[in-house]
Amino acid sequence: MADIALRQVRAVIAVCEEGSFTRAAERENATQSGISQHVATVERTLGVKLFERSARGIVPTPAGLRYYKSCVEAVGRLENANEEARALAGLVTGDLRIGLMPTFTRAVLAPTLDDFVPRHPDVRLHVFEGYSGVLTDMVLADELDFALVPAFEGRVGLKSRLLVRDREMLLSGCKRGLTPLAPVRLADCAPLKIVVPGPDNIRRRNLETYFQTHGVEIAALLEMDAMIGTLEFVARTDWLTVLPSLISVNDIGKGDLVVNPIDPPLHAEFVVIQPTRRTLSMPARLFLERFEAEVASIHAIWAKALKAPVASNGRKRRRQL
Repeated sequence: MADIALRQVRAVIAVCEEGSFTRAAERENATQSGISQHVATVERTLGVKLFERSARGIVPTPAGLRYYKSCVEAVGRLENANEEARALAGLVTGDLRIGLMPTFTRAVLAPTLDDFVPRHPDVRLHVFEGYSGVLTDMVLADELDFALVPAFEGRVGLKSRLLVRDREMLLSGCKRGLTPLAPVRLADCAPLKIVVPGPDNIRRRNLETYFQTHGVEIAALLEMDAMIGTLEFVARTDWLTVLPSLISVNDIGKGDLVVNPIDPPLHAEFVVIQPTRRTLSMPARLFLERFEAEVASIHAIWAKALKAPVASNGRKRRRQL
């Protein structure tokens, strides 16, 4: 059997992930006819049809989807071998493009950078802040090496792994009069005036399910996909919002915002997503290693804070964190 060239394998991967010869050609910096010829060559060599046209565009046949998965694994192993060779040579260089949600940029990012940047001065770091939909599209378009987003059902062209399972917290301003760090049942605070993310946000769907399951009455709802604006609005009004503990750790013991764990607990899961066809570079792996260590440190702060007893005057006695 004739050999199948790597560029032909990449063409098959691109068509499968993009669902279009045109978009695959743009991604691979090739012509549409060139991509079509590569795919046709692979089909002739294998003696099997890999793609069919449908109302949804170009879709893989069962054989094509299976071949795609094998190709992605093979290309990933090749790139991993390249990264291991560079690591053995002590080379930690190059561009690192990371996508983060505000959940992570407010409290986790700065201490991670404070450690990572001096250790790896030859890595050119680019950090993009955005919400899950935008970041997912950027990873698929190969504009980011990886992104951290809420867990979702997955998409062709992406692979993911669980990064953290984080507890959601209720945030309010002083006008609400809640005892800091005391567990709160949302149904007991109802009817709520609450700020929530937009309908396309995965956390929005999780929040709505929780409200319905636990009989939480909503008096007024404000959609806002602007984290700083949300926090400032809640701090100065009697509105509430629900956010992961990772973003609210710096508000423990502060005067502007009151943080309370929700009872029964509500959790959000966040995953690392990357293109299926690529392996994480050494800089990416080192960054994630330090990032996850900082997440663990924040969870340790929360564990200690929530063990502190509530004083008789209703105010939380703070232990030194």
